[in-house]
Amino acid sequence: MRRLAEDDLVEELTSLLHRSYADHAAAGRVFFASYQSLQDTANRLGKGECWVALRGNELVGTVTVAAPHAAPEGYPAPASAGSFWQLAVDPSERGTGLGQRLLELAEGRIAALGSVQVVIDTSAKATELVGWYRRRGYVPVGMWRWGVTNYESVVLSKALLAR
Repeated sequence: MRRLAEDDLVEELTSLLHRSYADHAAAGRVFFASYQSLQDTANRLGKGECWVALRGNELVGTVTVAAPHAAPEGYPAPASAGSFWQLAVDPSERGTGLGQRLLELAEGRIAALGSVQVVIDTSAKATELVGWYRRRGYVPVGMWRWGVTNYESVVLSKALLAR
């Protein structure tokens, strides 16, 4: 895993996001990452640190982190909380532990950037994904509705150890 480099292609990252979130879209949960444009990807990358996972030269995973994270007004998170988004694993890498490693990297970077809490959100209908986060110490703290998705999100939080 490494930081996204200037010569990495936004097209490849966007394609990875579309592949990674396609199952959610097929199940009726239209995550923004399942259809976002190249410009949307570049915009989201500009709001944090993007990390990528490679298998050889192939992009197989990613996560973007920020701490503190600028949440919209009314979002159920303290101003000092960090966050991550666009956590994605290529379908060919599912079950390898790559998602867990990306999550640990995101939490570690958020702590290193000075936040003692991480706040994220995901589709409330994605019960398997909510369960995955809960098994890793995340607890529901509220609900949120984004204008770019077709579902209500559950907001989840986890306390981090200071680094």
